[in-house]
Amino acid sequence: MKRENIEIAVGIFVLIGILSLGYLSFRLGKIDMFKTGYYTVYAEFDKVGGIKKGSVVEIAGVPVGSVEKVTLNERYHAVVELRIINSVKLPEDSIASIRTKGLIGEKYIQITPGGSDQYIAQNGKIRETESSVDIEEVLSKYVFGKI
Repeated sequence: MKRENIEIAVGIFVLIGILSLGYLSFRLGKIDMFKTGYYTVYAEFDKVGGIKKGSVVEIAGVPVGSVEKVTLNERYHAVVELRIINSVKLPEDSIASIRTKGLIGEKYIQITPGGSDQYIAQNGKIRETESSVDIEEVLSKYVFGKI
C-alpha cells in the first residue's frame, strides 16, 4: 500500500511538471491559445521596411497589440493586420506610424490616437499612416545633392 501511494504522488508531481512546462512554453512563445481580448484593425502603408508578424504596436510607449500579418494589395501597398487589446479603443482619426527603436533597432508601429468621438470597429481601417523612413534612400539623396 505504501508503494502505491509513492507512485501516485510521483505521478501527480510529474503531471504538474508537464503542465507547468506547457504553460511556460505558450507564455514565453507569446502564443494565445484562445484569441480573446483582441480586435483586428488594418493599416495600409507605402513601405513597411522591417515590420513583420509579431512586431509590437504601441501607444505612448505602452504595448497595446501586435502585428498579425503583412500582405500586399492590388495597388502594391502593404496592408498590415493589427491585433489590438479590447480595452484600448482607437479613435477614427488615429495615425499609425512605423518607427525604429534606437539607431538600428527593431521596427514597431506607433499609434497616435486622434480626438474623434467615433472609434474604429472590428476589421476597421486606420486611414492615416506614415511609412518607414529608409535611411539609405535619405543618405543617397544627400550624397547626390537632391536634398
